[in-house]
Amino acid sequence: MNTTDWQTLAQLYPAIGEAVSAPDALAVMDVPTGTTLFREQERCGGFPLLLSGEVRVSRSASSGRELELYRVVPGEMCLVSSSCLFVDQPLSAHGVTVKPTRLALLSPAAFREALGHTGFRDFVLGLFAARLADLTGLIEAIAFQRLDSRLAAALLGHGTQVHATHQALADELGTVREIVTRLLHRFERDGWVELSRECITVCNSAALRSLAALQPR
Repeated sequence: MNTTDWQTLAQLYPAIGEAVSAPDALAVMDVPTGTTLFREQERCGGFPLLLSGEVRVSRSASSGRELELYRVVPGEMCLVSSSCLFVDQPLSAHGVTVKPTRLALLSPAAFREALGHTGFRDFVLGLFAARLADLTGLIEAIAFQRLDSRLAAALLGHGTQVHATHQALADELGTVREIVTRLLHRFERDGWVELSRECITVCNSAALRSLAALQPR
């Protein structure tokens, strides 16, 4: 690891300097978009620390459907990787880069050694708790919120055009493509959106915000 990467890492993960005395203990990787970093049921290869980029962590079903659990950006932690390293068990989800990503990988042995330092252990457990809260919110949304409200919310905050396939939206919402397509066509009939190939143009953001704000049933 060069000096610039080490300084960036120390800014993003302040406790790393206490726990890892030698920067050479961290392997730095440049990974292109769409690369699978880890898969379900594999052994965890190490604790990833993102310097740049973004990783989408998802769980797959036997039917082929996927549910996005969370995304990891610089300064954040992968819950699946850390939980597997805590108890030395196979991974329960897979991670794919959604943009060019540069990361440093702390080996399993170095991760366990680093946990012996109070600052690093507190840092990891704090991020672990925050990520667990995110997952709890995801479970609540899937279990209790209306799917049309969740889809409306997913279409907001991206400007007037959302570049995504119906399947990608279904994966994000934890449902099937056919239901998302049906709802989008309903939105189009109401004049809220216009649909084209891998692009959804928002025509009435106020209506979408109103639907997204509905209380769960």
